[in-house]
Amino acid sequence: MKQDIKVKALRRLKIIEGQVRGLQEMVATEKYCIDIITQASAIKEALSGVEDLVLENHLSTHVIHQIMHGKQDQATKEILKIYKLAQKKK
Repeated sequence: MKQDIKVKALRRLKIIEGQVRGLQEMVATEKYCIDIITQASAIKEALSGVEDLVLENHLSTHVIHQIMHGKQDQATKEILKIYKLAQKKK
C-alpha cells in the first residue's frame, strides 16, 4: 500500500473508531433516535471514504501490476467484483 494512502486510511479509521464509541454511548444513554441514526450515517460515510482510499491504492498499484504481468483476467475480475459491490450499496 502506498504510504500516503496508508497514513490517510489509518487516520480516518481512528476517527471512525471514536465515532463508533460515541455511537455506543448514545445508544447506552438512550439519546434521541434521529441523532443516533445521523451519527450512524456519518460513520457509514467515513467508512466509504476509507474504501475509496483503498480502492484508489489497489487500482493504481496492484491492478496495474497485474496488467503489466499478463494477468488481465484477474485484474478484470477484481474490478468487476468491486463494481458489483458498489451497485449493491445503491
